[in-house]
This record gives sequence, structure tokens and C-alpha cells, in this order.
Amino acid sequence: MAKRRQLRGFDLKQIYGFGGLIGVDEAGRGALAGPVVAAAVLVSPEFLEGRWAVGKSGRVNDSKQLTAAERSELYAEFEELVAQGQIHANFGAATVVEIETVNILGATKLAMRRALEGIYPPDAFARKTEPDLFASEAEKAAFRPTVSCSILIDGLPLRSFPYPHQGIVSGDARSLCIAMASIIAKVTRDRLMDELDKLHPGYGFAQHKGYGTEEHREAILRLGRSAVHRDSFLRKLFAQPRDLEGQMILFD
Repeated sequence: MAKRRQLRGFDLKQIYGFGGLIGVDEAGRGALAGPVVAAAVLVSPEFLEGRWAVGKSGRVNDSKQLTAAERSELYAEFEELVAQGQIHANFGAATVVEIETVNILGATKLAMRRALEGIYPPDAFARKTEPDLFASEAEKAAFRPTVSCSILIDGLPLRSFPYPHQGIVSGDARSLCIAMASIIAKVTRDRLMDELDKLHPGYGFAQHKGYGTEEHREAILRLGRSAVHRDSFLRKLFAQPRDLEGQMILFD
């Protein structure tokens, strides 16, 4: 629990001098099927010093380190925080077609951009810090500089990305807002995969969420690709040699 509390402390240091801090993370990048989903969470200094962050954020962690029940409970709390205006959050997704078109890295950046656009449009960085030179006295008196946000993205910095940002390696285990984004992205994608399980029965999407488990690989070989499988991710699987009965031949 003490280690988890460090997530809030990390964000308090990162937010210094800024009006807000945005954490971004993704889910589904390594799956064999389904979309890649990203989430963005915007927190303020007031939130980080507030009752929820001080008293309850110690339960937040990298989504992979939490149970499904813990993620769902926290997700519901995040929804309440959004409804109360304490935080802002949004998710974005990139489809299987987009993954195949621009590759998984390009699709991940696309999903992250869509998540960010819902809470902090790119033109927010083209902010004014002082009124126009020829502004009237009334306009000068009414002018308020736009407060900027710092953006933290889990992992290495992204090239050719429209938002200035910092890449935080293992950020979902270091930053509270990144960890919150990781939970939102994971829960959102899991729910999408539950729906795809109903549309494409037999593959077990509701259980493995599209990842390359043994059961999933066997289902693909038995049923063939579905419309939501990523063809580029299946090449090695279909290239695996098989015996006369269609079983994969495994080499030591």
C-alpha cells in the first residue's frame, strides 16, 4: 500500500507549475483480436490534495496488478468523480482495420489522440499568455491566460504525435493519473470484447479478451479468422508447421 501512495506523490511533483496533469495509457496493444483502446485522465492540483486522492487513491495501481472486481469498483468511482467534476476522463479506440492499415503503433497513437481530444484539444497548446497589443482596456481587464496541462504517456515518448508530452516508462506503476487511465482503458476494452464474444462465439473473447492464450490459438486454428482478428498478428500462428491431422508440430 505504501508503494501505491507514491503514485499520488509522483503526480504532485509532476503537476507543479501546471494547471492540470493528464495521464494516458492503452489496453490491447498485444492482443490477437479486437481494437486497441486508450484512455486519458485529467487531474488538477485541487483533486490531488482533495479527500478522494488523499484517502482512497492508495487502492489505484497498474490495471494488470488488480483483479477484475477491483478494476470495476474503481471504474465506478472514477465515473462518480467525473460526474462531480473532480476529474475529466475520456477514452478512444482504433479498430482492427486501422491497426492493419497503420500498424499497431500508429493505431495506438490514433486511439491516444482520440482519448485526449475529448478532454484537451490540440489547439489548447496555442494559448495566449497575454492580451493582444491593441486590445481595449476592457478586453485587457477581462483577459485571463490559458492554464496549460502537462501530459504523461505510459512508455517511451511518441514520435509524430500532435501533443507535447513526456514518456514515463512503467508509468502505470508510477503515476496516479496514468494508472487511472490504465484502469479505464482496460475496463472499457474488456467490455468491448465481451460484446464481441456475443457476435463471434466460439473464440472465447469474454475469457481471454483477445490475447494469445493457448485456448484462443486453438480456436483460431479450428474456426479460422474472424472479422475482428488482426491478420498481421496471426502470420506466425498460421505459419507454424502441422502434422497430417492438423495439429501444430512443436520444436524444442
